[in-house]
Amino acid sequence: MPAVKDPYAILGVEKKASEEEIKKAYRKLARQYHPDKNPGDSSAEERFKQIQQAYSVLSDPKKRREYDAGGIFSGGGFDPGAFRGGNFGGGLGDIISDLFGNAAGRAGAGTPRAERGRDLETEVHIAFDQAMEGAQVPVSVPLSAPCKTCRGTGAKPGTVPQVCSLCQGRGVESESQGLFSISQPCGKCGGTGTEITDPCSTCKGSGQTRQVKRYKVNIPAGVRDGSRVRLAGKGEPGARGGPGGDLYVITRVAESPLFKRRGDNLEVEVPVTIPEAVRGATIEVPTLNGSKRIRVTPGTQHGTVQRLRGEGPARLGGRGRGDIHYRLVIDVPRSLSREQREVVDELAAVMDENPRERMLKGRGS
Repeated sequence: MPAVKDPYAILGVEKKASEEEIKKAYRKLARQYHPDKNPGDSSAEERFKQIQQAYSVLSDPKKRREYDAGGIFSGGGFDPGAFRGGNFGGGLGDIISDLFGNAAGRAGAGTPRAERGRDLETEVHIAFDQAMEGAQVPVSVPLSAPCKTCRGTGAKPGTVPQVCSLCQGRGVESESQGLFSISQPCGKCGGTGTEITDPCSTCKGSGQTRQVKRYKVNIPAGVRDGSRVRLAGKGEPGARGGPGGDLYVITRVAESPLFKRRGDNLEVEVPVTIPEAVRGATIEVPTLNGSKRIRVTPGTQHGTVQRLRGEGPARLGGRGRGDIHYRLVIDVPRSLSREQREVVDELAAVMDENPRERMLKGRGS
């Protein structure tokens, strides 16, 4: 004799619960314990059976009154006929819809739902100065668009698409699989519910034609190689009145002969002479807008980096500008005149220290 169970307790609702509260609790539990979501779990399968039995009682006003008046509910049994929808008020159909891509929910809709168009990508090649300053550049994009001849219907002008002979306009096919009936998009009409018997000669019944759209794209100052500029709604047009996708313009930035991009900053090598490095000097260096002067301190070493704040590229999003880093490189002459050599010899005689002496001593200790 199966154990007597309380259907209210199984669904986790109070005895005064409304029909909507009972239905909501049933749906939540049925999704959680459905066998397709718990393969091989016998305890979940048994719990699912109890949930179905409990709902078969509480969703039927007559059965619920009888139980409330002192009837007995046996939660241990399982009636396969319950899966066929007679006692569930459509609840199980909603569960199946969630589990199998909502195909069942589309049944009988008649009019196919609108679909958003695909996003597109294209590349644009710009000069380094354009990337730093911003620019407006032309872009050509091949894409699909509704056929102008048939206005996107796919049917020859003067005719209209016919109701699909297979799904009778529902857009879905139903297939029985044991205890379940699974709905999926119609294989003949692709879920549209209609079929073209006299196709448009321009688009061959597709409702779409290929064309080239031309846009002028505003490239913001500070973009890098590989930055993506989004043009909302400029991608593929949507189907059946749906919104267009987006167009992403990817920037390909040419290299600069002077500046190297380092994140939000720029780096440039600046040669300095030996006397400038030794004695110090004020030198002129390039910027994105002309030139500026910086101070080389006496005794500057090869590779020393000096920075000009706020002189670099604009940061995207209006967050100010980066910096320019100047890497000072001591320029050693490859050849000397007789006079220059004599001066260097005199300097060597005066500056006779060995800069490697400390290193060599440290190795021998």
